[in-house]
Amino acid sequence: MPLTVHYVLAMMLWSSLPKLPVPPLKQTCDRYLAALEPIVDSEMLKNTQELVKEFQAQGGVGDRLQKGLEHRSRKTDNWVGCSMDRFNFPKVEQLNCHIQFCITTSPVLDLSFGFVVSTLQVCVLCCSETLPIEYLGGKMLCMNQYYQVLCSCRIPGIKSDSVVNYALNKRPPSHITVVHNYQFFVLDVYNSDGTTLTVDQLYIQLEKIWNSSLQTNKEPIGILTSNHRNSWGKAYANLIKDKTNKESVRAIQKSIFTVCLDAPMPRVSDEMYRTRAAVQMLHGGGSRWNSGNRWFDKTLQFIIGEDGTCGVIYEHAPAEGPPIVALIDHVVEYTKKSEMVRTPMVPLPMPKKLRFNITPEIKRDIEEAKQNMNIMVHDLDMKVIVFSHFGKNVPKSYKMSPDAFIQVALQLAYYRTYKRCCATYESASLRMFKLGRTDTIRSATSDSANFVKTMDDPVKQNTEKVALLEKAVKAHRAYTDMAIRGQAIDRHLLGLKLQAIEDLSALPDIFMDTSFAVANHYNLSTSQVPAKTDCVMCFGPVVPDGYGVCYNPMEEHINFAVSAFNSCADTNAARMVQALEDALVDMKTLLDQTPKAKL
Repeated sequence: MPLTVHYVLAMMLWSSLPKLPVPPLKQTCDRYLAALEPIVDSEMLKNTQELVKEFQAQGGVGDRLQKGLEHRSRKTDNWVGCSMDRFNFPKVEQLNCHIQFCITTSPVLDLSFGFVVSTLQVCVLCCSETLPIEYLGGKMLCMNQYYQVLCSCRIPGIKSDSVVNYALNKRPPSHITVVHNYQFFVLDVYNSDGTTLTVDQLYIQLEKIWNSSLQTNKEPIGILTSNHRNSWGKAYANLIKDKTNKESVRAIQKSIFTVCLDAPMPRVSDEMYRTRAAVQMLHGGGSRWNSGNRWFDKTLQFIIGEDGTCGVIYEHAPAEGPPIVALIDHVVEYTKKSEMVRTPMVPLPMPKKLRFNITPEIKRDIEEAKQNMNIMVHDLDMKVIVFSHFGKNVPKSYKMSPDAFIQVALQLAYYRTYKRCCATYESASLRMFKLGRTDTIRSATSDSANFVKTMDDPVKQNTEKVALLEKAVKAHRAYTDMAIRGQAIDRHLLGLKLQAIEDLSALPDIFMDTSFAVANHYNLSTSQVPAKTDCVMCFGPVVPDGYGVCYNPMEEHINFAVSAFNSCADTNAARMVQALEDALVDMKTLLDQTPKAKL
C-alpha cells in the first residue's frame, strides 16, 4: 500500500502549480470598502474609510504587514496555510459537514460492503499513480486534499487541535473501523500481499460484526467526540491515560475511514423524511439514538441506517467538499451495479472489538457530552427541500450563471425577511494554487443590494428590474472569478491580521473596527456543492443569529438544506426556505414576463 510513495510523486507533479499570490494591499483595501457598502451604515463606512486610508499609507502599519506576508509567501508553498485544524469549534454542526443521499433498495450490509469496496477502489487509485488529475478551465488543480481525506483524523488538544494523516507513515493503515450499537471494531481490508479483501469476504466480516454487536453497548464512548473542543480535549487526555483505551483510540484514528451502522430512527412523514435524514447524518439524533455511534473527529465516516438511508459525514479541517463529492459519485455508481455472486473462501479471523475501560471520571465526561449533544440537537433547526420548479436549466437559458442566480435569490430572500442586507459567505476554491483551500465570495454587493431593494417596488418598470438583476448576477460571477484567481479579500485580511498578531503588540485599528466585526458576522453562510449524485449537503450556521445554506443545482431541480438555531427568535429555517422558493420563482417570472430578457 505505497501511498507515501505516491504522495511524494504527486507532490512533485503539483510543484508545477503556481503559489497563491499575495494581492496588492491597495486592491484589497478598496475591495474591502466596496464589500462594506451594502452592509454597514454611512457613518460606520465613513469612519472605516479613514482607518483604511491610514492603514494602507506608504510606510505605515499595513505596508509593513504586507511586506511580512510577501516574505512568508516566498518561504512557504502557501502563505495562508491549512490553519483550520488549529481552531477549536464548539459545535458538531459547525465542525462537521455531511452529504446525505438515499438508497433504499438494498439491505444495510449490502450497502455497507458496497461503500467499503468502492471507497477502497479510490484508495487504490491514490496508492497507485492513477488518480486522475482534475482541471478547471484547462488549468490543473491541486489534488492534495484527496490525500488528506483517507487515513486522517483530528486529534484534540487542551489548547488547540491538530490533524494527523497516517497514510504518510512508513506502514500506512490497512484497516477500517466499523461501529454498531456504540461498539467499535477493527476490520482489516488488505491481505498480506497488498490486495483488498473480496466483496464476499467483506460481506462476511461485516456480518460477523453485526451479529456480535446486536446488544447496545451501555457506554457510547464515541459521543465524547461531540463535546465542546476544550472539554473533549481534557476528557481525551484523561481517556488515553489507560493503555487499553489509548490503543483503541489510536486504532480508530489510524483507520482508513469509519463505517457507522445505525439503529433505525423514528418514522416520520414523507415530507419530513429528507430533513430527518439530514440531521441524522449530521449529529445522529441525540444520545438516545445514534450520536454515540460516531467518532466525529474522523475525517470520513459512512453512515448506513437500517431503513437504507445513507450518507457521509466528514470532518472539515483536512479537506473541502469537492473531494468528498467526487468520492460519493464513485460510491453511488458502484452501488448501482448488480450483485456479485459470492464464492467459497478461506475463513478469516473475527474482526477485533475495541475495548474501553470506563472509570467514574470518564463516565462523568460521557454524561456531560450526552447533555451537551442533546442541547445541540434540540437547538438545530433544519429544513431540507427539493425545489422542483426549475434547476440549472432556467438561469442557463437566460445566459446567467446558475450559482450567481441562486446567490442573488438568497439576497432577495434575506432582504424580504429582514429589510436589510447582510454579510454573506460563499466558499470559493483556491485549488488552482499549490495546497490551495478556499477564499470567500462575498455575495452581498452594491449591485445585489440595488436589485433586491428594487424588486418589489411597484413604481419601477420590469425592464429596469431585469437590468439590475443581470448586473447583480454578473457582479457575483466577476467576484467568483476574482476569488478563484486568488484575488479576493478575506484570506488576505486574515493573513494581515495574523501577521499583526505575530509582529505587533497591538492589533491595528482596522481589525478592531465595528465594520470589520460586521463584515465577518456571516448571517448567511452558504456553499454550492454540485454533484452528479442527486444528494444534498448540510451544515450549521456559523453565527447564533444566522443561517447555513447549502445547495446542489441539478438540471431541472435544486436540492437545498437550510439551517438555523431554535435559540434565536429571529431565525427560522422553514421561513427562510419559503422566502428562498418565492424569490427564485419571482425572479424567473420577472424574466419570463419581460420582453428581450430571454437571449
